[in-house]
Amino acid sequence: MQTVDQIIHAKWIITGENKMLEQHALIVQEGKIQAIVPSDTAAQQYTGKITKKYSTHAIIPGLINAHTHIAMNYFRGFADDLALMNWLNNYIWPAEKQWVNDEFVYDASLFAMAEMIRSGTTCFNDMYFFLPATARAAEISGIRAHIGITVLEFPTQWAQNSAEYLARGLEFLTEYKNHPRITATMAPGHPFTVSDNSFLKIKELADTHNLKINLHLHETADEVNQSVEQYKKRPIKRLHDLGLISERLIAIHMTQLNEEDLGILAASRPSIVHCPESNMKLSSGVCPVEKLKSLGINVALGTDGAASNNDLNMLGEMRSAAFLAKLSTLNPEALNAEEALRMATMNGAKALGAERIIGSIAVGKAADFAAINLDEVETAPLYHPLSQIVYAASRHQVTDVWVAGKQLLKNRQLTTLDEQELRAKAQAWARKISGAKAPCFS
Repeated sequence: MQTVDQIIHAKWIITGENKMLEQHALIVQEGKIQAIVPSDTAAQQYTGKITKKYSTHAIIPGLINAHTHIAMNYFRGFADDLALMNWLNNYIWPAEKQWVNDEFVYDASLFAMAEMIRSGTTCFNDMYFFLPATARAAEISGIRAHIGITVLEFPTQWAQNSAEYLARGLEFLTEYKNHPRITATMAPGHPFTVSDNSFLKIKELADTHNLKINLHLHETADEVNQSVEQYKKRPIKRLHDLGLISERLIAIHMTQLNEEDLGILAASRPSIVHCPESNMKLSSGVCPVEKLKSLGINVALGTDGAASNNDLNMLGEMRSAAFLAKLSTLNPEALNAEEALRMATMNGAKALGAERIIGSIAVGKAADFAAINLDEVETAPLYHPLSQIVYAASRHQVTDVWVAGKQLLKNRQLTTLDEQELRAKAQAWARKISGAKAPCFS
């Protein structure tokens, strides 16, 4: 018999590749999935240094949050029920100017990572400031992180102009270039915050270092109208003419698309990240997921930041995406449960260029997965495990989470982070930001 690091038995293993296996086991060795075999076979062929049995659980690929601003967790509930530009100009940007620094981003990132891990997320794709602080937090938490090099034309606490944003980004890229779990991307914000010249420099840097480019794009009608007024072009056309609409691009939100836009997308094949809950809350619009799918365009799923969502719960995001697709198309067959899970796993991996490493449970891939207990009132009776996960399961049913074979959540307890300490720090920051005593965490 072969001795391996871990043997994980489960009632169901949902691979994310159109397979659901019953009474199977994952064989984990050196952070990767070495084999997927029936539980009886595992008992006969392998001895595990650690063996776990989940008799009422489904194991799914680790969820991939393809668009976040995780340090905005500390602004959750700070400014609700507002339109995007009012929310940004009059609330979020002034608060960021006053409060965001290295300490804030580090503390808030750890807090957000705890929330993500507890809801089955094993990888996130972030856009924010003080990138090394987010990376340090990811190193401690054990989560997998894609961290964007922010580029803007206006000053923030992180940098004063586009040249400084790029210079600091290059320092970050150099420091984390070969990290096994932390990957740099480009993150130029919104089209209206970046000049043509800066976009060309971003493209050059991305091409040189083979980096993905994250961009909020066609998020609102106002953004599109502003571009037409300033550049005489819609944002997608402007970026297409600059050479940025390609498979390297991760276009986020995409709620305002006409036939010309769709034609450019179909020819250039960027990935799209749908953020249904944030878009609904800010009344930004609806991403035409079914139309994009019909064009063969990869559509992933993200939460956006907790300040506009107000959580980082990818289970909830799958449910919202599926329901919104059905409502917006008046087609109950639109975006079924299997497709919703794929958006939150394999499609996210493809968007990040990481599909050979994560996104599904497969031999040779990283051992990134989560166990969900389906033997609870909320998911009973149980006819179809995958449907129950997407349409009924709550994040409290996620009991265990692994990244690269390391268990980050064990029986609902974080193994790399101190929950009590994180809650105390969040409460202290809230008191500073609100100017009064923040509500206590229960």
